[in-house]
This record gives sequence, C-alpha cells and structure tokens, in this order.
Amino acid sequence: MTVSKMTWRPQYRSSKFRHVFGKAATKENCYDSVPITRNVQDNSFCAVNPRFLAVITECAGGGAFLVLSIHHTGKVDPHHPRISGHKGNVLDIKWNPFNDFCIASASEDTLVKVWEIPFPGLLKNLTVPMKELQGHSRRVSLIEWHPTANNILFSTGYDYQIMIWNLDCPEQLIKNPVKTISHHTDVVLSMSFNTDCSLLATTCKDRKIRLMEPRSGNLLREANCKTHKANKVLVLGNLKMLVTSGTSRWNERQVALWDQDDLSVPLMEENLDGSSGALFPFFDPDTNMLYLAGKGDGNIRYYEISSEKPYFHYLTEYRSIVPQKGLGVMPKRGLDVTSCEVFRFYKLVPFKGLIEPLSMIVPRRSESYQEDIYPMTPGYKPALTAHEWLSGLDKGPVLMSLKPGSQVEESSLEMNKGHGNPLETRRSFSRPGMLQLAFIQDQLGTKDGNEDGDTGRLSVSNGEDLAFSSPPKTENELLLRFHKQQEEIRRLRELLSQRDVRIMHLELEIKNVKNSQSQASL
Repeated sequence: MTVSKMTWRPQYRSSKFRHVFGKAATKENCYDSVPITRNVQDNSFCAVNPRFLAVITECAGGGAFLVLSIHHTGKVDPHHPRISGHKGNVLDIKWNPFNDFCIASASEDTLVKVWEIPFPGLLKNLTVPMKELQGHSRRVSLIEWHPTANNILFSTGYDYQIMIWNLDCPEQLIKNPVKTISHHTDVVLSMSFNTDCSLLATTCKDRKIRLMEPRSGNLLREANCKTHKANKVLVLGNLKMLVTSGTSRWNERQVALWDQDDLSVPLMEENLDGSSGALFPFFDPDTNMLYLAGKGDGNIRYYEISSEKPYFHYLTEYRSIVPQKGLGVMPKRGLDVTSCEVFRFYKLVPFKGLIEPLSMIVPRRSESYQEDIYPMTPGYKPALTAHEWLSGLDKGPVLMSLKPGSQVEESSLEMNKGHGNPLETRRSFSRPGMLQLAFIQDQLGTKDGNEDGDTGRLSVSNGEDLAFSSPPKTENELLLRFHKQQEEIRRLRELLSQRDVRIMHLELEIKNVKNSQSQASL
C-alpha cells in the first residue's frame, strides 16, 4: 500500500509588506492655511526634502511658491515670505537631491530658475535667483534633476523640446543648454530615469512612450499601443521594466507594465476604475512597492512588483474621504526609521488649504532598527560631477545606511573640512540633526579643553552669530526666530533619542559578547 503525500501551497504569497498601512498626521502636525495653487496642470505642485517643504501657491500677478521648514507645522502666516521671481505661474518645482538648500522652478514665463535658500530659511521675499536658464520658446511644464550627477538639470515645455542644462558654470544667466532632444511631436507629460541615468523614458501627448539615451539624445525604442494611452511613466529601478499610468480605449484608468528591451506589447495591463483624474505612480526601489494615487481621489493603492509573472501583487489601499490635488514625497533619508516608516507623502488638500503628511508604516513589534526593510539607499552625495557625466561616464548612486548614528562620524569630518566655507558646510549636511550633532560635539570638545570656553563659538544659535545678528524688528521675524528655535529643539531631542537607542544596542552587544566568552571558557 502506497501513501501519497499531499503538498500544501499557500494561498497568499509571503511578503513583509503585506500589512503596510497609511497613517495620516494629526492636525497639529499638518500645515494649515496654505494658499495652494488652483492650476490644473497634472503635476505634484509640492517638493519635499529633510529640511524644507516647498509648495506652489495661488497669487495675483506672476508666480510664487512657499518654502517652509519641515518642522514649521500648524497655521502658516499669510504674510510668510515667498519666492516670487517669476512673471508667470509656476508649474513645477524640484529640490536638488544633493543640496537641501537649492531648488529649481519652471514657469509659464518660459524660464527655469534655480534658487538658493538661506540657511535659517526665508526671512524675506526672494526675487533674485542663483541661476536663470533661458532657452525654451514656450512655457516650461516639467523639470527633473539628474539622479547621480551634480548640477545637471532637465527641462521640457510646450515647445516639445527636452533641454539639458549644466549649472557648473560661473554665469548667472545661461542661454544655451548643453543638449536639446527633439524627438517629440507634442507636449511631454512625464520624464523618468533609470538608476544611473543611462536611460530616459518619456510619455507624450501623441500617445507614444519613448526610451532614449539622455546624454546623446538617441532614440532607442518607441511604443505606440492602441489599447493604452499613457500619461505618466516610471522606470522601475534595476528591474528593467517600465510602468505607465493612463487610460484604456474605453477611458478607464489603467496601469501597464513594459519590458524596457521590448516596447512592442505591454507585459500586462490592469484596469482600475472609471474616474477621470490623472494617476500619479510612485515607486520605491528599496521595497519594490508601487503606489498609485489619483488626482481628486482620497485613496492610494499600493502594490509589490516582482520580475516574474504575475508581476503586480496587490497589497491594499489607504482610504480617505479627503481628495488630493497633488503629492510630495520625502526622500528616504528623511524618514523616521524608529517607527518603521518606509514612505511618506505630503498630501495637498486645496479646499481646506491643508498639507497633510501621510506615513506608510510596516507594523513591527520591535523598536530596534529593522535592517530587512531598510537596505542601503541613495544618499546626499553625487556620484559624478557634471563634467564627468557629460564626458560619457555613468555611475550608480552613492549609497548610505539609514541606521541611526551610521552617518555621524562621516558628517563630522565633512563639517571640519568645509569649516572655512559656510555654504559648503551646510551643503554637506543634508540629513536632519547632523549639523546640530557636530555643533554639540564641537561645544563639548571646547568645554573639555578650556573651562572658560570660546565666546565666539558659544554665541552661535540656529546657525546665526548672535554677536552680529540684529534683534527681530517685526512680529513676523520674531515668529520665524521662534520656529527656528523650536526646530532646533526638536532635532536635538530626536538626536538624543537616537543616541539612547544606539547606547542600548551597544550595551546589549557587550552583554552578549561577555556571555559568549564566559560560555566558551566553561
């Protein structure tokens, strides 16, 4: 008699991100009374980094946008200083990934401008840009920074051209881009790069998806699918696939997956619903999670992407009754790893004048650092200079660890190297808390070496020298000083809590080593 063994197959695939949930910030941690733009462009209208939140605002006569400290939550002063150097509406803004104090803006006045934010934040309206780029003949709708090379900017507009700009030059006014790509016959709707920026994918109003080499502008592949009208495109990291969001031939919202080596037919298409708002895709290459958020929707769907069939693995969705106009995304280095946060949106709610942070969290019982959900991620250092990339070199991003305390020694060394140039010093600290940590260590070192201390060093507060700074003259300046002081206190508390966690981990490791040594001796 033979007994046949039954094989059990799980009904659901195993995934550490199956139970990811969205957690909206409380009212006190939102940004209230923000005059969000009423522009109907299908852009995010918001840009975020670990220090600042920028949002395009509604204004009469010209274009402007706000730059707020990331910790400046609560009600925003209606007279808060703005960046208002454009003569037309601002259509897109993007932070430099390697300099948290540098932001680029595109406008209907055909200009792209690059702005440098003062270290404490804006104390008055900023109207003079650091760089002004003139080259487009019609309004500029979209800008993107190079993901690995420093000071390379891409722009496109209603003249159907994609222009590549080199900002590593002494001139304030730049009239000639280093390269112009002219393959498109209509307005470019989105641009996306692969990891080392050797490939550029675009969607266009002519329904075509194009894959090209950005440095030379050579067109590699082109897709013209009759069953899918693409609106947005993303290159999925190193998976060698593209994802596009758009509509089907029956005007249903649809998402499609493509093999980047063969754009003749999509690998798969999935219809979502019959709503009319544009779908914004967001991809996290560290977790291979894809988020789909619709303009005018309150929900955000998220999936896990794999390189094998069926490719899309639906996880769940975050639901809310409050619709979003646009979404900003915090870079990985600005997330709260102590709460297992893997993604953070900044949701624009125009009818309430509200910006609501929304955290995507992996539920874990342990409070220790979870290395399995935080692999090495692109950091704040460029892999290439602009000249190196233009000369033909491609490199992947410089990776960093998100583990608390892992960047402390490196950042302290960078501060000492750049001590003679305050601009370079603050550029090297793109992660919150690093500047305050180096300042504390500097003060402790001074205290140990000399009890009297150095009065010049001790007079520094919030990045300003109190011996030379004038007292606030208006209520607005006083309020800004107060918010800066609160921001420094919050960062120092965060730093102390990270140090406490690190000390606890080291104590446990020492204890384990002692126990193992005692057992070995026995």
